[in-house]
Amino acid sequence: MNPAPNLGPRVNAVDVESLERFDSLVEQGSVSMQGWHVQSIDLTKRGEALRRLDPSGSIFLGCDFSDGVEEHLRSGGALVFPELPDIPFDAYRGGLYTAADLYSGLEAEPYEQTLDARVYAWSTRPGTARNLNATLATALHDHAIGDALDDLFDSGGPAAGRDVVGVMGGHGVVRGTQEYDDGARLGRLLAQSGVMVATGGGPGAMEAANLGAYLSAASDGDLAAAVAALAETPGFQPSITDWARSANVVLARHPQGTANLGIPTWFYGHEPPNLFATHIAKYFTNSVREAVLLQRCNGGIVFLPGAAGTVQEIFQDACENYYAADTAVTPMILVGTDYWTNVMPAWPVLQSLARDRTMSRSVHCVDTVDEVLQILAQTTGAVGGRK
Repeated sequence: MNPAPNLGPRVNAVDVESLERFDSLVEQGSVSMQGWHVQSIDLTKRGEALRRLDPSGSIFLGCDFSDGVEEHLRSGGALVFPELPDIPFDAYRGGLYTAADLYSGLEAEPYEQTLDARVYAWSTRPGTARNLNATLATALHDHAIGDALDDLFDSGGPAAGRDVVGVMGGHGVVRGTQEYDDGARLGRLLAQSGVMVATGGGPGAMEAANLGAYLSAASDGDLAAAVAALAETPGFQPSITDWARSANVVLARHPQGTANLGIPTWFYGHEPPNLFATHIAKYFTNSVREAVLLQRCNGGIVFLPGAAGTVQEIFQDACENYYAADTAVTPMILVGTDYWTNVMPAWPVLQSLARDRTMSRSVHCVDTVDEVLQILAQTTGAVGGRK
């Protein structure tokens, strides 16, 4: 048997996602770009620096260069991935989205002109699903979003060391209803307890929870005023433009809010992303999005009333807990005993699955959001444990 070739040591990747990061590495005296992953940066004014550095082992994704630099990098051993043609989004983006990214221009133009709407329209064009450029771009994009989400929780990121509690619920919950108020109050209480709130990033119950988390440091009166203002535009139908603009009014009054997470998908393009998640990990592939959303909620998940999407998330989470090691089971709390027992009877099935399993101690059905906080405080260190 021939011995395996010596391929040399594995080099740790160095993510370079901004000009500031690039300049900092150069100023530190770097002579080699071995292991650098440079994503979506305009480097047209950094040609001289790039020519001084050894490019061997580096990767450039969707970057811009001055004349001759790309050829220099390739000849020196760099992998250079160009921008893909006819793609309305950055497949190599170096960070998560914000509402300002997805809704840029909304003040002057209707929703249909925003990045979010244009990307969804592109994804539904006939033939897109079979187009090689399109499938490559969406796969690269979702990988980049996953990488950016890792950065959010890595050491030094805004969510580092924080437990995440998910809030799932129906997109059809209307502003100005008790269900919406309950979702906002739940998000607020969870964020005040020290956890990061994560939702599916859409409208309805998801928006309510993101709103409550975003305004968790504001007064009760400020939250009540925001909820009342939003209620003047109850839902995203018939006008996403009006719905989103009303949220922008609230954000203008409260430009600094508590960090929280939304993980929506263009697969459900009829559900626009809400504007109150400070960090938005929007995916093309819904199966990846669902798996990532559940995986990130290490402090448990609260399920508000919802329909097919929420039921799917309940049983996807139940499957994870059913087969999990005893120490890896996380709380599942359904809010609305009558709803989950009679209207959408997921609770009896969940009880049957949990019977005689470790997860039986972690599944609950309650009637109020106050009970949610009590259960999480009793069953996990997430709530009330860290700030």
